Amino acid sequence: MTHTFKAYRLTKRNDQVKGEVQQLSIHDLPEGEVLIRVHYSGINYKDAMANMENTPIIKDYPITPGIDLAGEVVESSDDRFTEGDPVIVTSYDLGVSHDGGYSEYARVKAEWVIPLPEGLTLKQAMILGTAGLTAALSIDQLQQQQIMPESGKLLVTGASGGVGSIATAMLANLGYHVEASTGKVKAHDWLYQLGAKKVIDRTDVTGEKLRTIDRQTWAGAVDPVGGSTLASIISKLNYNGAVAVSGLTGGVKVPTSVHPFILRGIHLIGIDSVYCPMQVRQHVWQRMATDLKLTVQQFDTIVAKEVCLEDLEHALPLLLETNVIGRIILNLS
Repeated sequence: MTHTFKAYRLTKRNDQVKGEVQQLSIHDLPEGEVLIRVHYSGINYKDAMANMENTPIIKDYPITPGIDLAGEVVESSDDRFTEGDPVIVTSYDLGVSHDGGYSEYARVKAEWVIPLPEGLTLKQAMILGTAGLTAALSIDQLQQQQIMPESGKLLVTGASGGVGSIATAMLANLGYHVEASTGKVKAHDWLYQLGAKKVIDRTDVTGEKLRTIDRQTWAGAVDPVGGSTLASIISKLNYNGAVAVSGLTGGVKVPTSVHPFILRGIHLIGIDSVYCPMQVRQHVWQRMATDLKLTVQQFDTIVAKEVCLEDLEHALPLLLETNVIGRIILNLS
C-alpha cells in the first residue's frame, strides 16, 4: 500500500477558504474501522456549498470534502469487511465533519459502509450517489403510500438536478407517467431522453396564484425544491395523494394550511438520506441495483462530466450555477 496519496483539502486562514490538492499519508486520515481505496465520488450541491466561504456546511478546517464515495476495502478491523470488498459510503458525517470522498484513500466507521450491491459498478454507484439514494428513498416511500403507476400522473420538480433527474428515470422505468418540472429550457430534450412523458416549466407548478386547495392534478410528487413549490404541489394533489420532499432550494417556509390534509387526505413525507437507518439504506440500494436500476443509456445520459482531483477547484462552483445539467463525478481510479 502506498505511504502517500492525493486529496482535495479545504483550509481556512484569515476567513479565507482555499481548496487545493495536497499530498497526505495514511496517518493523516481520521479514525475508523475501514480503510478504503476510493475509485469514484460524486459532486453534489452540498459539496459545492462546502467549498464556499462562510459556508454553513463546514465547521472545522482543514477537511476533505465529498459526501459520498465508492471504492475497495484495503484494511478493516471489522469482520464484516475484508480486503478487496467493493463498498459504498454516503452521507452521515462524511465530507462535513469527517474527511470525505475527495481523496484517493478514506478511513470511515464500519457502521457507515454498505457492500456494493450485485448489479452495480463502482462508477454507476457514484453516478447515483447521495442524489440517487434520495430519489430512490422518495420513490420507495411513495409506493408505501400506494402511489402506483395506475394512480395517475406523477410530478418531479427540480428535474434537471441530481435527485430530480434520477427520480425521473427511475419512475419512467417503473411505468409511471412522469411530468418533469424545470426552469431550464435546454433541459427539456434531455429529460425526455430520461423517460419523462411531459416536461413543464417550474412556473406551471406554482401558477399565477397560490391556492390552499386547487385543481387535482397529480397522484404524487418527488420534490427536492420545497418552499412555495411544495405548497402548490400539496394544493394540486389528487385525493389521498402524497409528496416526498427532500430539499429546500425553494425556501424553508411552506405557505399552506391544514385544509389539503384533512379535506383530501394528503400525505407529506420527509426524506432524509443523511441519517437514514442502515436497514432502510441497504434495502433501497438493493432496489437501485434491481427494479430501480437505470439503463446503460440513462446512466450515460445523466453523466455531464467526469473530472479528476485537480479539476475540483473549478468543477465545484459549477454546481451553484443555473446552467448545469446532469451529474459531475470524480474519477480517482
